[in-house]
Amino acid sequence: MTDFAALLAATDGQPSVPLIPVTKAGLDGWLATQSERVRVAVAAQDFKAAPDSIAILPGDGPADWFVVAGVADGSLGPWALAEAAAKLPAGRYALAGELGQAGLGWCLAQHKFSRYRRAEAKGARVLATTSLGAISSAVSEAQAVALVRDLVDTPASDLGPADLAQAVIDTLRPLGAEVQVTSGEALLSQNFPAVHAVGRAADQAPRLIEATWGDASHPVVAIIGKGITFDSGGLNIKPGSGMALMKKDMGGAAHALALATLVIQANLRVRLHLIIPAAENAISGNAMRPGDIIATRAGKTVEITNTDAEGRLVLCDAIALAAEKNPALILDFATLTGAARVALGPQLPALFANDDALASELLAAGAQVGDPVWRLPLWAPYHDLLKSSLADMVNSADGGFAGAITAALFLEKFVPAGVAWAHFDTFAWNNASRPGRPKGGEALALRASWAVLRSRFG
Repeated sequence: MTDFAALLAATDGQPSVPLIPVTKAGLDGWLATQSERVRVAVAAQDFKAAPDSIAILPGDGPADWFVVAGVADGSLGPWALAEAAAKLPAGRYALAGELGQAGLGWCLAQHKFSRYRRAEAKGARVLATTSLGAISSAVSEAQAVALVRDLVDTPASDLGPADLAQAVIDTLRPLGAEVQVTSGEALLSQNFPAVHAVGRAADQAPRLIEATWGDASHPVVAIIGKGITFDSGGLNIKPGSGMALMKKDMGGAAHALALATLVIQANLRVRLHLIIPAAENAISGNAMRPGDIIATRAGKTVEITNTDAEGRLVLCDAIALAAEKNPALILDFATLTGAARVALGPQLPALFANDDALASELLAAGAQVGDPVWRLPLWAPYHDLLKSSLADMVNSADGGFAGAITAALFLEKFVPAGVAWAHFDTFAWNNASRPGRPKGGEALALRASWAVLRSRFG
């Protein structure tokens, strides 16, 4: 993992290259205060202060130089300096003005997933700032985001259910959490039948990963993440194009684990209950079939109409487990439906919530920290689309209408009345690179959720 703490530093008088953020609107005013030599250099580089642009300019002495970075506005957002961090030479830079949220992008622009390929040898770009409080926040959030990215980018050959369980153990036990893993046939004796049904066909046995931390007298906050380490679609097999990114189907689990680390490191006043149902949706002679009727932990029966709608099945057992602890709040993260991507695209996670106050907090927090979410409705009339003539419900509605909503409604059936619950249908992936956000695994809705938890329980 990248040493993010080494990339941000307190201003301490060490030799540093000045870095000055400038907006388009403020460029002319700033240029008016500069020497003719600087103005000529700005013109020669065609610097217009567009966001994500930089210019390297001459200083007063023969060997002096400084940097101006184009930013969208004066209050720096999380990605405002990410491109500068990626493009500038190695060295130490002193930021003029407040850091804002820009430390996150400064750090993550220098993080590379290098497990399978040696990273480019490029020295660190260190940013010195007077915003001391913003440093620790940026470092902890960058660590959490990088954890999500690295787990999602890891192929299923190296991140099956057992590996995911080990990742939880390695991450949380050193922080003082208790971790328990239920595996294989024990899932049946411990009453996790839906998790078992989804994962029984794979060579690597499915697992229910559970971690707890915190004072038992504090409110219980359950964080749940879908951990399908690879999704072939099961007997309703996906086409090759649909399987191409299915190593990321454990992205919800990665989000849940990362959020749990933030909660523990900040010592929030909660009793944390992390639940990750982990399985590979594979094909073999004992695979779950269309037409099967399976049991769930909550006692409800489900008719399988599509084996590729498996994520909601493992999540329903996890939600039922969470409900047994009388939680004050349940948050779940899942790469659940293609329908959410059709509706909102790859950058905007769908938020479903049974509590308007919670939804409003998440929407506001997402806007504030630059991690937006978009609320979709739990449209009650669509419950009819989940009716079965043989079981309590089907797992996938016919016709393809409102796929993200019906998936969320399926999960809602397992949430106890009166318990605040939010469900994020997230892509967990950047399909194209942007400053500080390379193509590959991504944390979406993580920082918005963290902001709400910190506000409520900090």
